[in-house]
Amino acid sequence: MTTSALRRQVKNIVHNYSEAEIKVREATSNDSWGPPSSLMSEIADLTFNTVAFAEIMGMIWRRLNDSGKNWRHVYKALTLLDYLIKTGSEKVAHQCRENLYTIQTLKDFQYTDRDGKDQGINVREKVKQVMGLLKDEEKLKQERAHALKTKERMSTEGTGISSSQQLSYGRRTSQYGEDYGRPRGSPSSFNSSSSSPQHTSDLEQARPQTTGEEELQLQLALAMSREEAEKPLPPATSTDEELQLQIALSLSKKEHEKEVRACQGENSLLQRALQETHMGIEEEEEEDKMKKSQVKSFSWWSGGLGRYIMRYRTFHLLVSGSNLS
Repeated sequence: MTTSALRRQVKNIVHNYSEAEIKVREATSNDSWGPPSSLMSEIADLTFNTVAFAEIMGMIWRRLNDSGKNWRHVYKALTLLDYLIKTGSEKVAHQCRENLYTIQTLKDFQYTDRDGKDQGINVREKVKQVMGLLKDEEKLKQERAHALKTKERMSTEGTGISSSQQLSYGRRTSQYGEDYGRPRGSPSSFNSSSSSPQHTSDLEQARPQTTGEEELQLQLALAMSREEAEKPLPPATSTDEELQLQIALSLSKKEHEKEVRACQGENSLLQRALQETHMGIEEEEEEDKMKKSQVKSFSWWSGGLGRYIMRYRTFHLLVSGSNLS
């Protein structure tokens, strides 16, 4: 088992991909060989199941969105899409027409490998083929009829049994139930199970056979976990930006109100200090006035007393003099 196949199986288990999604991932892998016809035939049969159809197309659109070194994902997805348009459910072509713009954008696909080879040309050429089918209804009908006849002939020659026997072999069991393929009698449902060996479950295939494989699986799982953890966060949408702006404005408003309250508190303290200082000055002035008043009163009183004493002495001397004479 190759490292890339082992890595795919680990991803299939980790991401819990369905049977149809696993088949599409296998057919559109980065391996250097093309998707096997038997595998594409099985996928074409699955397109007639509603659940499987949605899973198949979802994985194909995901592969078509790859670019750069994964150019094989894109090229093989187009190859598979071309096959499904011709031999799968008609809903494939219908959905492709609804998403025609996605396919058209690949007309300008560019990728040059390390050797300077233009690998994008493979994608651009395949896009032209697919677009040619989707835009020409008559050509699409002819291609579908021719492809279905070819598939029926190859299926019959490959088994060498009668068509009556082939009908019974067309019944298969999967997670989508029995007869998940075409209606009975349709060419692509003939012997699809006998044309390829019965696959074991994905868990059995992914189970390591040796200690080396077990260690390699562990390393791959750790590497995938690191890749998921290191993925950049998606860019913020306009709604997120508006929400962040509102939060920033709210925080700014709160900070401003806090600063205003602090300033008001400081101003209040300053005014109180000024008032207390002013009251102290007034009290000191009142005390000075009272002291000056007391000093003046005392001076007046002491002056009057002195004059009275002098008068008394003078009178006493005069009286004494008169008595002597």
